[in-house]
Amino acid sequence: MKTADPALTPPIDDRASWLGPLPMQGNRLRMLVVAFAICFALWHIATNIWLNEPGKWQNAIHFGGFAFLAAVTISPFGRNADKSWALAFDVTYGILIASAALWVAYAENGVYERTLAVTGQSWQFTWVDWAAGGLLIFAALDLSRRVSGWVIPILIIISLSYILYLGSYLPGVFRAASLPLNDVLFRTLYNDEGMFGILASISSTNITLFMIFGGFLVASGASDFVIELSKVVAGRTRGGAAFVAVLSSALTGTISGSAIANTASTGVITIPLMKSNGFRPRFAAGVEAAASTGGQLMPPIMGAGAFVMASYTSIPYSTIVSVSIIPAFLYFLSVAFIVRIEAVKHQVGEGVDLVVNKGKLVSGGLVFVLPLAVMIYLLMGGVTPSYAASWAIGALVAVSWFTSIAARFVGPGTFEPVQMGPSKIGEALLIGMKSSIMTGILLVAIGIMNNAIVTSGIGNGFSLMIAQWSGGSLVIAILLIALASLVLGMGLPVTAAYIILAILTAPALAGILADSLIIDQLVQGIADPAKSAMFMLVDSPHTAKIATGMLREEAVALMAAMPFELAITVRPLLVDPAAQAAFLLTAHLIIFWLSQDSNVTPPVCLAAFTAAGIAGSKPMATGFESWKIAKGLYIVPLMFAYTPLITGSLDEVLQIGFFGLFGIYATNVLIQRYSEGPLTPLLYGMVILGAAGSYWPLNWTANLIGACLVVMVVVISGRRGRVRAGVAAS
Repeated sequence: MKTADPALTPPIDDRASWLGPLPMQGNRLRMLVVAFAICFALWHIATNIWLNEPGKWQNAIHFGGFAFLAAVTISPFGRNADKSWALAFDVTYGILIASAALWVAYAENGVYERTLAVTGQSWQFTWVDWAAGGLLIFAALDLSRRVSGWVIPILIIISLSYILYLGSYLPGVFRAASLPLNDVLFRTLYNDEGMFGILASISSTNITLFMIFGGFLVASGASDFVIELSKVVAGRTRGGAAFVAVLSSALTGTISGSAIANTASTGVITIPLMKSNGFRPRFAAGVEAAASTGGQLMPPIMGAGAFVMASYTSIPYSTIVSVSIIPAFLYFLSVAFIVRIEAVKHQVGEGVDLVVNKGKLVSGGLVFVLPLAVMIYLLMGGVTPSYAASWAIGALVAVSWFTSIAARFVGPGTFEPVQMGPSKIGEALLIGMKSSIMTGILLVAIGIMNNAIVTSGIGNGFSLMIAQWSGGSLVIAILLIALASLVLGMGLPVTAAYIILAILTAPALAGILADSLIIDQLVQGIADPAKSAMFMLVDSPHTAKIATGMLREEAVALMAAMPFELAITVRPLLVDPAAQAAFLLTAHLIIFWLSQDSNVTPPVCLAAFTAAGIAGSKPMATGFESWKIAKGLYIVPLMFAYTPLITGSLDEVLQIGFFGLFGIYATNVLIQRYSEGPLTPLLYGMVILGAAGSYWPLNWTANLIGACLVVMVVVISGRRGRVRAGVAAS
């Protein structure tokens, strides 16, 4: 199988195959690494069910184990990686990092005791503490470079330099006091925002468990069910192979939560199918990349972003997942619309027999649907995600044994079960560990940056910059964040880009969203003297109308003139906590969706490049094709911002989502310049008006007129297309 351009992916040598599927073969070191990885995976399950280690110990063990695996499987020595001296160095290096992590967790109480004993002195470290802390910071730099390239190490170095000395030389809001070295070390190691703090906890308690669950789904044959179900649903329609790609990537997203993993796993099946179905190679690759990117938006896993979001916003994970269901459907249907238009426009997508393997469909369906149902039921019941994932793993093993037993009585052909015996369980645990290495390293490494941002207060500086540059305009703020996400995404994995953007820009974006409520209050008038008095500090001619009310344009100008420092004080007093939480969730979801665009947006779009390698198409041309197909990444966040798609009642959300589909289809028609047939100038006008009416939030008249216009375009253009096809045939 072809993969992305090696120059664009981290260098991983053949030692990564040591974590391949069982049965174990090869040299003794490989067997030891495999055994360690399996035990390490079992520890992740146990620590989230009944071991209950203190948080620092759990996170230190988590990072130490993944650091060892990264050190021995991703060697920096290239062609010399299999030399005995290279093997010895990497193993020793991994053991030292793991030992340093355990020492830091062990030494915490001693640091507090020595510091308290020396009155008036800063943090007291022994030489062992310095050595362990220094090694861990170096390991974060080195291992993050190995798994994701140079961008994160460079950002870590800049962030440490900023709080050590660089911040004191910068002007304005970016100026920060320099901190002594021992203070920086303590904050980096022991703060809740540091290496073994919040982000590490997200990885050790949630993300790794879901990665292991994904490994069980893959090893049990559930991924085969995804392909077979997609054939059943979409195999008989024009362009069916492309619809299979969309559906299979949507379902595979519940397993991997990774766009590149989705592309590599489903693309080897769907891209050749699409090409044989008559689709252009770059379009086939673009569809797969765009659909696979949507896998990270698909509940219940949503990549790692949902767990990070829940931790940062204190909003329940179940709430984040539930409000993301309809937006995810909107995205995948937006990709499906492009597929339909392409198939009709170029008269492709017929004549391929998508044979369904009923045995894989039945047996794979049981091990896919039932464990997922158990997990979703538990999540909606309020248990922790890690607990739900652990029970889902147990349910999957039990279901696999049930299908194996049932197959003996039903007869051959009905089931093709994969019984999860010891060998298969070991394989599943290894798949989970392999997919978790990058996240386990990166979230701990990003903790160094997170600590620097929180310690220095530079996040407020970025929020102020966004507020000033946007002038209070929501669309400009979103465009600025989209640009920043694209730049960061060129060198960072999606989760890392989301975390950094959320830390820096979510407060500003949530504040701009909240200002819309304050503007409504200003239009009506704020009679409460205590609340209206806060606006008297604003240099604006409109302050005299605060008590009586003003025009909306005047209210917007008044809020734009309010200093950022005053705005963050006013908002909590004028916007109730529930609304503030809703705006914060909306801001994080906008950022999370925009952070996905680096997978499909040139110049660096790894999912598209991976798909291009499979399709044999030009990488950059494929990147532009996938960018065009994945327009939902930009449309849906705008719906978050300008409609109550996230914050509304169920009726409101369903109305916005249903009519939004007509708007999204119309948008794709304009991009492709084609519907069910070619467009005339009149049809172009109808499409534009139809899109505007369909997107209009909670206006039944506009929505119905818009939807009718879009349907009329489909019908009229379809007739023109059939007439043209008949003339060509004659």
